[in-house]
Order: sequence, then C-alpha cells, then structure tokens
Amino acid sequence: MSLPPEKASELKQIIHNHLLKMDIHGKIREVLAETVRDDQGPARRSLSEADFLRALQRRGIIDDMMKDLHFTQEAGTEAETGSPTKPAAHFVDKDITHLKKTNIDPSRRCLYLQVLGGKAFLEHLQEPDPLPGQVCSTFTLYLHFRNQRFRSKPVPCACEPDLKEGFLLEIHRDGIGESGKMADATSMLSMCDPVHFVLIKTDTSSETMLVSSYFLDWRTVLSSPSSKTCFAVELMGVGSESKVPAGVLTVSLELYPPLPEILSADIISTQQSLERQRAAEKERLFLVYAKQWWREFLEIRPSNQTKLVKIFAQDENGVNRPVCSYVRVLRAGRLLESPRQAARFVSLLAHEKAPVVGGGGKQEQWCTLMAFLCRGKGDCEDHATLLCSLQLGFGMDAYVCVGTKAKGVPHAWVLTRGTDGSITFWESLTAHRYLHRPIDPDAPPLAPQPKPSYPYRTVGCVFNHQTFLANCQPSDAVELCVFDFQNQSRWKAMSEEALKSVCAPGSTTSLPPLPPLCSPSLDPAAASNQLELEMRYLVSEHRKDLDLATVWDDHLSYLLSSALSAYELERCTGVSCGNEEFQDAVRRAVPDGHTFKGFPIHFLHRNARRAFATCLRSPFCEEIVCCRGDHVRLAVRVRVFVYPENACAVWIMFA
Repeated sequence: MSLPPEKASELKQIIHNHLLKMDIHGKIREVLAETVRDDQGPARRSLSEADFLRALQRRGIIDDMMKDLHFTQEAGTEAETGSPTKPAAHFVDKDITHLKKTNIDPSRRCLYLQVLGGKAFLEHLQEPDPLPGQVCSTFTLYLHFRNQRFRSKPVPCACEPDLKEGFLLEIHRDGIGESGKMADATSMLSMCDPVHFVLIKTDTSSETMLVSSYFLDWRTVLSSPSSKTCFAVELMGVGSESKVPAGVLTVSLELYPPLPEILSADIISTQQSLERQRAAEKERLFLVYAKQWWREFLEIRPSNQTKLVKIFAQDENGVNRPVCSYVRVLRAGRLLESPRQAARFVSLLAHEKAPVVGGGGKQEQWCTLMAFLCRGKGDCEDHATLLCSLQLGFGMDAYVCVGTKAKGVPHAWVLTRGTDGSITFWESLTAHRYLHRPIDPDAPPLAPQPKPSYPYRTVGCVFNHQTFLANCQPSDAVELCVFDFQNQSRWKAMSEEALKSVCAPGSTTSLPPLPPLCSPSLDPAAASNQLELEMRYLVSEHRKDLDLATVWDDHLSYLLSSALSAYELERCTGVSCGNEEFQDAVRRAVPDGHTFKGFPIHFLHRNARRAFATCLRSPFCEEIVCCRGDHVRLAVRVRVFVYPENACAVWIMFA
C-alpha cells in the first residue's frame, strides 16, 4: 500500500506525537539501563536489537503503545487505496452509512475479510466502460456472519468489477460462547457458521436482481501460516443457473490477533467432512421417514394425491430443504412494534416471481432470508415464511399455509390461531387480515352460512419451524376447512422429533444461519423532500408541454401531510383516524366558489419518473395534473415512511 508523500509525512508526525505523549524515550532509557545491568554477568556478550525488543515486549511497553492506537472499521477500507482503473461512473449510493471509529479489542478475536476484486463476470464482457457522469448498473456485495451484517459500496457492473472492500468480523459476539475468554483454535474449529455472501445487481431503473448467494467456510485460515490466507471464490448463479459460474471473487482472510500455533490442514478437512457426513446422514434419515409418512398419507384417501402437500422446497442455490427450515423464530428487536406492523413491513417488500428462461410453468424457487432481504423482493413463499417467522417472534401461534387462490394458482399465506380457537388469515403481500369461519356442510339448507371474504380456495398443508401438518379432510376447500390441528382425522402431523433433527437451528451445518433485520439508513424527511421536488418538477414540465402555467399552493401542500400520515397509520393498524381534522382544514383553505380535488396513491419505490408515469394512467390524477381554469392552484405532497431493511411506503397526493 503506497501513500502519497504528504500523507506519509502526516502519518509520521502523528506517530511521533503519540510517542512523545507516552514519554516513550524515558521508558526506553529505563529498560535499556536495566537490560545492560542484567547482562553485566560473567558471560558478557554484545546486546542485539532482538534482545532489546524482547525486553520491551516483556515489560508490556509495546502492548501499552498498541492499546492506545485507534483503528477505524469501515465498510470499504480497501476501496480507497485501490487504484482507480476506470472513470467513476455516475451512480449515487443513496443509503450512505456513516463509518464510525472502533477500537479493536485485543482480547477478542476478529476475522478481517478483504475482497480484492472480481473477475470473469462474463455476462458483462461486452459492456463498455461507463462514461463519467453516466448512470450505470451496479454490483453490491452483502455479507452475514454470526449476527453481523455488512454491505459494500456499489461498483459499476463489469467483467472485472472493482469490488475492493474490507470487513471486520467479530468471531466472538457477546452472548455467543464464553464471553471474556478469547476464542482459541479448537473453539473456532467447532464454529461451523459460514460467511454468507450475497451479490446483488441494481440496474439503472433501481430494479434489483440476485446474482449469487455463496456460503464461505472461513476455517482454512486456522491452518494458514501467520493466520493469513488468500484464495479465489467461484460464485455460482441462482435458480435454473445454479450450476453455471457467475464470476470469481479474490478473498483474503486474516485472523487478528494471529494464532500462537496453527492447526494442521488435515484436522480442518477432517472436521469439515465429519460435519458433512453428519448432516448427510440426518438428511437421509429424514428423507426415509418423509417417504414412509407420505405413503401413509396416501393410504388415508386416494384423492390426497392431488393436494398441495409441500414437504421440500428448493432455495436459490437449487438445494432441496424441508419447508420447516425456512421458518425460524425471528425477533426484530426495537425495529418493529407489533405483529400488524410486521405484516405492513413484509408487504412493502416487492412481489416478484422467480425469473425463468423460456415459457412453461412457474419456476418455483424459495429464498434464504438473507437473499430475500438483500434483494428487497421475492415470491409469495418468501413473504409468507418471513411474516410467519416475525409473528412467532411476537409470541403468536403462526403457520404458513400452502394452497391455491382463484383459478388454481399456487399460493402461500399465513394463519394465526387465537387461544379461543379463532383463526385469522394474513395475506403477506398486502398485509390484509381475514377472519375464517368454516361453512358447515351438514347444516340445514336455509341456515345462514358465513360468506368468505378471503381470496384463498384450497389448502393442502400448514407448517411452521417445528410442526408440519397435511390436510386430510374430505375436501381441501378453505371455506369447509376446520383448523383444529389436534384432531388427527383432519390433520396428519409429522413427527416433531424428525423435523427437529433437520430444521432446528444448529441441527445440521447445511442450514443457512438466520440474519438479524437491519435498521433503516434512509432519512425519511430528506427522502420525502427530494421526491417531492422531483414530482413538482415533473408536473410543471408536463403542464408546460400542454401550454399550461403552474401555480403551487404551499399551504395546501402542507395540509395534505395529515391525510398521508392517516393512510399509513390505517395500513399499519387497521384503524382509521384523523380524517375529520384534515377535511376541516381543507374546507378552510379552499376559497368560496372553488372545488377541491385530491388523489392519493401508494408506491413501494422512490423512482419519481416511474411513479409519475403510473399516476398519469389514472384518469382522476390526469384530471388534476392537467386541470385548466382561471384560478387553478396545484399542490403535491410526498411522504416516505421508512421501515427496517430500507423498505419504504411512499405516499403521494396530488390536489
């Protein structure tokens, strides 16, 4: 790492001042005198520099000096030093995380993971280097390790992307392992938590795409001389391309402080193969059990063959896992306040079916939670498993239902059971809630029957992190279904022991670790202002094209805030309030003889042009934006509500 001369002299000055402050010269004189005195024995020999350094180390002076030095931990330590190989393209990292200084605790072990660049991303082979000031697609690398999450700076997509970052991972988190005692080589050998890499591509219209999801076993560093190692990691594609390489990252690992004695490579490979064998054996036994269980289920009644009973699902890497392993008890700390707010948060993650090349049926792909959160969008199964995990964290009796909607489209949603036996369905894509009352097929013809309000047609099975139940009632229609899970004639359960052996956290090494939710880094006020200015500009330009002048009414714009706030509150809690005050304020603000027209609309993204194009498709909105008259005053208000993972509810009102 070469420094420019002015930086080097500045660094020398800082070191010099630090040594003066510690009175290092005085301490060195003392140690020197003492060492010479000790060496005046009969076997006199000349003192070497190494003897002297040992003496300084023995007296703890070097340690004291190192203890006072402050290192900075930042998401991109290496990125600054890397030589700029291509002109910086114009992309704005909207979610800037302010880097904070941190002291490396010398009594704790850390793993310093550096990404030293990417190569062979052949999909971008033909892409020209972006011109300065040009908006381009970007790669962002996300990491998760033992409850810690990191994100790299976005870099322009290229065949050899300039991904150069350093991440400081604590191997010893508080509350995990014996706190206070430094993790030694054997305790680290037994830590099978991988480092999960997720590479996301963001295109010019801010749409995200999952490029690769990779689990790195970092324990090779335990057998590396001086606890440092560097190697290439081949990232594979996802879904139908999970056998095709997506690109290569060069990764270097370094343990700090280094291990006094390293392990032999054989020990590490033996440990890894033992873990793999143990996991494979558990999975084999579960598969044998699942086949036997399925045979018994079909013997109950032949029509069970057609029911949607999903025991295994493929993740983004094409790995088949039991569906129960996709649900865990997930507590959101202080980031979410209630089950209803959790449902609102999950509904703000966009819905997108897994991309498939060519026609044919739906390509089914469930996602690990980390990949789903980093991408910010996924299919209905990803939404349902996340919502169920959060509901379990809030202490509810929650399950994921797998069944169909109208026209037999496969679907997944969440069910919660009250202590009084009441059943509530939660639609994870919209946060709508429906109360379920079964129709009694044996009731007299004229008896009043409940009218179902939910969109679900059939249900084949329900599951959570420790239960799997298949529907063995004569009909799998939701409206006829009775959800008393204790009744074995209606629901056939899998053994909880069998499920625990492959789905409980830590049961097998092949289970991906559960990441924590990240608090939002967006400033809602700044994001609202920015988007509102852009919307005003777009409205003015649009009216200019129609030869119309635009007069903005700032007071009216401000009054629209309370309406937008009430709309979001209603989406979160299901209770509407504050409408009377808004209507009263508008009546006062609109002069006699004038009419007020308002059009609220809700988005999940912050792209002004996309939002405005969508708004203009509505005749109501177009009527307001293109309004002609003598005293036309326009108002627009934007309110961005920010949730964990930077999920946004964007409300816009034109008036």
